[in-house]
Amino acid sequence: MTTTFKRMVLASRPQAEVTPDNFRLETVEVPALQDGQVLVRNHYLSLDPYMRGRMSDAKSYAAPQPLDETMIGGTVGQVVESKHPKYAAGDFVVGMAGWTELAVSDGSDMRKIDTTHIPLSAYLGPVGMPGMTAWYGFTQIMQAKEGETICVSAASGAVGSVVGQLAKLKGCRAIGIAGGKDKCDYVVEELGFDACIDYKAGNLRADLKAAAPKGIDAIFENVGGEVFDAALARTNAFARIALCGMIAGYNGEDIPLRNVRQLLTNRITLRGFIVSEHMELWPQGLQELGTLVATGKLKYRESIAEGLEGAPDAFIGLLKGRNFGKQLVKLI
Repeated sequence: MTTTFKRMVLASRPQAEVTPDNFRLETVEVPALQDGQVLVRNHYLSLDPYMRGRMSDAKSYAAPQPLDETMIGGTVGQVVESKHPKYAAGDFVVGMAGWTELAVSDGSDMRKIDTTHIPLSAYLGPVGMPGMTAWYGFTQIMQAKEGETICVSAASGAVGSVVGQLAKLKGCRAIGIAGGKDKCDYVVEELGFDACIDYKAGNLRADLKAAAPKGIDAIFENVGGEVFDAALARTNAFARIALCGMIAGYNGEDIPLRNVRQLLTNRITLRGFIVSEHMELWPQGLQELGTLVATGKLKYRESIAEGLEGAPDAFIGLLKGRNFGKQLVKLI
């Protein structure tokens, strides 16, 4: 077995946009296992927008990513050596090992997964944190009823794509917003949304009005800024908003809202949420999502970068919207 492995650390904090220089690839020695530990070979690494916030040392809902330490991130892999009673060599696991080829764990930050009917990579997408984010926001905050109209931004992404499909399964009208014709075509033709607005086409407000002539009853917001503002303008009375992300401002940009008065006049319920703060619901949500994926009722798409060396460029591309679906890094 190899005696060294590679990991990617945060070398410096971005001043505005993330650059490759903010990261550093290191080669380190494989540590000896202690009792109660497992050694995991990671197969896939998840890249997600929340990582941009962790790279900053500004006050937030979570501690910042430390400099010169392995970048945070979800992983799926296989146990290659174990001194832990609950894990054996060969077990597939999902955890938070970060941007690294190998990881030592005490087992508290990972769980065993079954790849019989669900592909390994799906545990980082629709049956993982992105899927749970969609499930929680839709079921617990949006609470959309059959016949209602929902709107979801970044609709072709790992989270938004699941929200829209859950809405359709509930009998809702699902309107997506995405960047580019290819993504919008995918959202409608493959995922089954009723409509998808290309915000890059320059007719966002008019197109959204045409797609939701009876207004919007619930919003799942991933982007913020102009996209969120346009959806706010179409809300109905007592609309619900699940505020998941504000990617339009991840590099420090202002995120102005002109239609904020709608929050009052339409008596809107708006709630921001962090899905990791609701772990008590994960078993229920993951079971439902896993069943939908295993039976082919929940579709998903992946963008896969090869090798740990490709992670920084893939992450920068994710923040610029260049990915299509869930962004992963294949490590083996």
